[in-house]
Amino acid sequence: MIEALVAGYLVSISLIAAIGAQNAFVLRQGIRREHVGWVVLVCAVSDAALISAGVAGFGAVSQSVPWLGDAMLWAGVMFLLVYGALRFRAAWQGGGALVPAGRAPVALRRVIATCLVLTWANPHVYLDTLVLIGAISAQYAPHGLAFGFGAVAASASFFTALGYGARLLAPVMARPRSWVVLEVIVGATMWAIAAVLVFG
Repeated sequence: MIEALVAGYLVSISLIAAIGAQNAFVLRQGIRREHVGWVVLVCAVSDAALISAGVAGFGAVSQSVPWLGDAMLWAGVMFLLVYGALRFRAAWQGGGALVPAGRAPVALRRVIATCLVLTWANPHVYLDTLVLIGAISAQYAPHGLAFGFGAVAASASFFTALGYGARLLAPVMARPRSWVVLEVIVGATMWAIAAVLVFG
């Protein structure tokens, strides 16, 4: 049982740690120190729900509905392209408007809505949580529940560390140029993920 718990944690952290739309958003909010607790909570709860569904056997459902994977793939590609373009536009407009202290806070409702879209419209999230974690958890039967608990714990600890640890970058991000670079990196990451989904 302990082996399944540790394996769940390690598998989950290795999948979640890769930079992506969700992680980039959490990092950005953490640097801004804006609604960080809510963002971390939304990400952790969403992952917990998806991991639980995966461990409960959603992988079998996706195999029985062949078009579901393709539909999720193309919806995710379109979203990543649009979000990436928005980040490039923000970089083009300059970093001055992106400095945390020099900008009016974004409404909590808007931040949560963005976070939910970045989480639930991302096909990688489904692949990682529902399919991969779900499939791997089956190898730890009858301790699949322990595996799932370890995976959920990894997600919660990762997003907490990312959201609240991002403030350590605040001195660097006090320069407008740094925000321009961050926006370009986030935009390029989103388009790279979209390219991998289409051509990979």
